[in-house]
Amino acid sequence: MKTINKIPVSKIQRASKMVSTGAKVGVNYLKYYGDKLTKTELEAKEKLNENNAADIYDGLKQLKGSALKVAQMLSMEKSIMPQAYVEKFSLAQFSVPPLSPPLVIKTFKTYFGKTPNELFDSFNSTSVNAASIGQVHLAEKDGKKLAVKIQYPGVSESISSDLAMVKPIAMSMFNIKGEGSDKYFKEIENKLIEETDYILEVKQSQAIVKACAHIPNLKFPRYYEQWSSNRIITMDYMVGEHLSEFTAHNTDPSISNQLGQALWDFYMYQIHVLKNVHADPHPGNFLVSKDGELIALDFGCMKQIPEDFYVPYFELAQQEHINNETLFKAKLYELEILRADDTDEEITFFTAMFHEMLSLFTQPLHEETFDFSDPEFFGNIAALGEKYSKNTELRKMNGNRGSKHFIYMNRTFFGLYNLMFDLKAENIIINNYKSM
Repeated sequence: MKTINKIPVSKIQRASKMVSTGAKVGVNYLKYYGDKLTKTELEAKEKLNENNAADIYDGLKQLKGSALKVAQMLSMEKSIMPQAYVEKFSLAQFSVPPLSPPLVIKTFKTYFGKTPNELFDSFNSTSVNAASIGQVHLAEKDGKKLAVKIQYPGVSESISSDLAMVKPIAMSMFNIKGEGSDKYFKEIENKLIEETDYILEVKQSQAIVKACAHIPNLKFPRYYEQWSSNRIITMDYMVGEHLSEFTAHNTDPSISNQLGQALWDFYMYQIHVLKNVHADPHPGNFLVSKDGELIALDFGCMKQIPEDFYVPYFELAQQEHINNETLFKAKLYELEILRADDTDEEITFFTAMFHEMLSLFTQPLHEETFDFSDPEFFGNIAALGEKYSKNTELRKMNGNRGSKHFIYMNRTFFGLYNLMFDLKAENIIINNYKSM
């Protein structure tokens, strides 16, 4: 893969890159209007999406950092994003052009005050894995094989300006109006700032490893504070296959079920016991060992779940609340889904919309065991997402709905459901965490 010798770090440099990307998108629309003369509307639109997704991703992968992280988050919205964007943006999870070896050495010395070879017995300056915020290198120390994650230059300093650039796109995509939108973007900004604090990530990782060590078929690397800094993390090198690679070829349902149960138990224990959850459940953060164990990595994005959100959030998921119109509506107000300034039309529309969504999405939580390989369940979720993404009535209303805590909680559940479906995990015990 081609390496990068320089990353735009100043606001002007990064803005200029976004402007040039925008110009390419403009050209794609001109092509689209021409294609409509010789192709069907569907064919022309698909080609437009493919071209735009490729050009936008090409620009973001050179910027790296928050802009690319947002693309990664959007790639998990499979029911909202056109398929061309999902496929291209999902590359941000674990496959982007890495920094060149000379830039790696320079960056390492800037962050640690020493070159890698002064710290480790050996260090491979060619990356083995590059993602949105940092890339991973192999090293050895005292006979131990290590993975060293190095943050890209300028990432932490450009978070606010990057979000300002992508904010208009996100607001348009999710029908967010200007008034009242700041709390959502501030929540994302604060989480991204936390993700660039590698000292915090080491502490979070060690806490999760200790708290979840008892969960069967789940493994974690050990983290080394003495070889880490605010922009570098050193941990055990874990041997395994990326979850997406494993699911592409696996034909053994017993291993799928074993991994699925471990993954589900891991998340339910974090959510219901720790009230602190790994809110970045994409395939690039999980490996599968040769023994069929799940290896969990990268705990930079952790979401604390406040009690005053946790209680109504899961009360709303209970069947007795979903089926009781008065209780259901009360919980919608408590969670800021319905608002005091809503019109009668908005109250009726959003009550019906969320009743339909929650009746479907919470089905696994109402069962003792659930079959996550069921294509009908996930097909219904996709169809519902498509239904509301195309709803013209919804586009006219204010889409600022829900507590800011929904952003990462919903992201966690959507990502978890997608991983469980990819695994084709069957007969998963839903409340297994209660007996741990």
